[in-house]
Amino acid sequence: MFGIIIINYNQYKLTEEFLESLAEAKNSTEARIYVVDVSTKKETIDFSKYDFKSLIMEDKPNKGYAYGVNVGVRHFMEMGISNYCVLNNDIFIDKNFLIEVEKSFLKYDIFGGKIYYAPGFEYHQIRYSKDELGKVFWYAGGLTDWKNAYTVHRGVDEVDHGQYDRIEQTDFITGCLFCFNKKVWDKVGPWDEKYFLYFEDGDYCERAKRKGFRLMYNPKIVIWHKTSQSTGGSGSSLHMKYQEKNRVIFGLKYAPLRTKVHIVINYLKARLKNSKS
Repeated sequence: MFGIIIINYNQYKLTEEFLESLAEAKNSTEARIYVVDVSTKKETIDFSKYDFKSLIMEDKPNKGYAYGVNVGVRHFMEMGISNYCVLNNDIFIDKNFLIEVEKSFLKYDIFGGKIYYAPGFEYHQIRYSKDELGKVFWYAGGLTDWKNAYTVHRGVDEVDHGQYDRIEQTDFITGCLFCFNKKVWDKVGPWDEKYFLYFEDGDYCERAKRKGFRLMYNPKIVIWHKTSQSTGGSGSSLHMKYQEKNRVIFGLKYAPLRTKVHIVINYLKARLKNSKS
């Protein structure tokens, strides 16, 4: 048994599309879903058409992605549920998703899965043939580049030819699909809400590793991502604002001294340039 946590911010259509995808998956009637609605423009979703075991949507203030995750975990803890699966709402899932996540919780404390671009959402669409769409990696495991204080997705923009089909330890798990249990929560604590948006997943990965947890990549767990639709698309002002700001927070917290100096200087230069433009 595990609980699925979704954060919704003014993207009810995306959330409904995700729920429709979930409803078509095997074992969907066992699904337990908690939607943390931090929207500023409230709408309603008709949940009566879904046959999930439990689906709750609650209004909460917009205090960021990490806040939504923490609210969701605490909700499921009150229900006596000890396994948690954090998902973006701008995704759809493989039919075996629920089964494979359930199996993984029997073996691993913290893990992610294989993530493709949703067809038509590839960053370099003209590179691919029609048959390759839906098979282009967005994430197939990850690492942290400490020279630049970035989290990096392995395999991004590559077509899947089976090159990342092995279950293995990874350095970074994206918050787009992030599964962990109460054992992790008890030792690592809640997600850091000062990030608000972006790098909160990298921060949690670092904290978990420093507590002795192994981060696992399981390619049998598959989703498709409509990249950054929940934040206005890649390169949006919201996307850029928090990517730049939180990279500094993340880097100053964990990176080597040389990298800390580098990112602070570059951040201040960028701020000065923007103030003059």
